[in-house]
Amino acid sequence: MSSAQPGQRNQRKILLGFVSSRSGDKSVKVTVAYKTPHPLYHKIVNRQTVLHVHDEKNETKIGDQVQIMETRPLSRLKRWRILSIVTKAITSDAVAISETDVAAQVPTKNSTPSAAPAAPQA
Repeated sequence: MSSAQPGQRNQRKILLGFVSSRSGDKSVKVTVAYKTPHPLYHKIVNRQTVLHVHDEKNETKIGDQVQIMETRPLSRLKRWRILSIVTKAITSDAVAISETDVAAQVPTKNSTPSAAPAAPQA
């Protein structure tokens, strides 16, 4: 018997990621980036995982930042669904986003929005 009260749902995981590919009808791939310390050298390393996500309304585009929630298995790979679109993509290119682009968009604790870095002088 479960410990949850009748009519009460378990807390499900909610993640924030970027749509990196449209894989088919009502399906997208979302890249979720995170930072973790290296087990031996303790340097902070950028990592990412790609999740197959259900997009019921086909409203997301490549590059959109989305909020996804864990759900029951919907197909062989899909275990997540779109909750909301946080920010829309600026471009409407149908090209998949690379992992380095996603890692560059991950906010850090002490980063502030600023202009592009100056080019080195030769």
